[in-house]
Amino acid sequence: MTHAVEVEGLTKVYPPPARGGKPVRAVAGIDFAVREGEVFGFLGPNGAGKTTTIRMLTGLARPTAGRARVLGFDVETAITQIKKRVGVVPEVSNLYDELSARDNLIFAMQLYGVPRAERAPRADQLLARFGLAEKRNAPFASLSRGMKRALTIAAALAHRPQLLFLDEPTTGLDVMSARNLRRMIAGLREEGVTVFLTTHYLEEAERLCDRVGIIVGGRLVALDTVDGLKASIHRKPGVEVVLADGEGATETQRIEGDDLAAALDAALAAAAGRRVLAVNTIRPSLEDVFVQLTGLSAQTMLQEKGGKG
Repeated sequence: MTHAVEVEGLTKVYPPPARGGKPVRAVAGIDFAVREGEVFGFLGPNGAGKTTTIRMLTGLARPTAGRARVLGFDVETAITQIKKRVGVVPEVSNLYDELSARDNLIFAMQLYGVPRAERAPRADQLLARFGLAEKRNAPFASLSRGMKRALTIAAALAHRPQLLFLDEPTTGLDVMSARNLRRMIAGLREEGVTVFLTTHYLEEAERLCDRVGIIVGGRLVALDTVDGLKASIHRKPGVEVVLADGEGATETQRIEGDDLAAALDAALAAAAGRRVLAVNTIRPSLEDVFVQLTGLSAQTMLQEKGGKG
């Protein structure tokens, strides 16, 4: 199997932030590989080492120790070749407010050395693909937040990269814009583009990612498919019964057990004649895995989103 990213013992240590302080080990000897053509989720709380890892893989920071290869090229000796073949979508857009949507794409292609004759047709193709054709002449500053995010991804794809790094792609978007963006990301997988994704939205990772790595305190604490991670935690399956009382309110009862049929019988017996509105089977989620490994809830992840990992 071909790997788009291979990491062995990757380490990044920063100098002490203050005189007499201790060096900061942001990434502590991690090992993982990203398969070609997959959507790989890289999850962790703020300060876990996510962004530092991406910076090393894209040439913005030098590893202190270990090695990493991206698309077969060593990050320390062949970063120029890597940059020609990858796209990077930072959390904060790097496009130009005063340029139109179309001109931003053409400028991105100039930077990546796309032949002049290909630029305009490629820009129009990307605008149509991302639903921005009607905004082709609109300044970037005038676009909605969702449109800005879509155009930033389009610009990262302008030179047809084999690998796309996406840092928090849907943060701050409304529900519809986020849904459209997830659909675009899923479409990239179908085209064979490898996607390396960081996100604070655990449901998003569960929907999009083929495999997930979880990093905590600079160390990789889990790496598997979403189903594999969910199967690894020690939580019994169960049923959730939603009951109605006589005054229009609802109550949810959750019963866990190895025997789901027996659990359901017990839940219905506990209903004591009240109307049953819904019965749902409960199985572990990626959030359950994350909570067990990090001690942080999904809500805490979102609350601490003011910083970067």
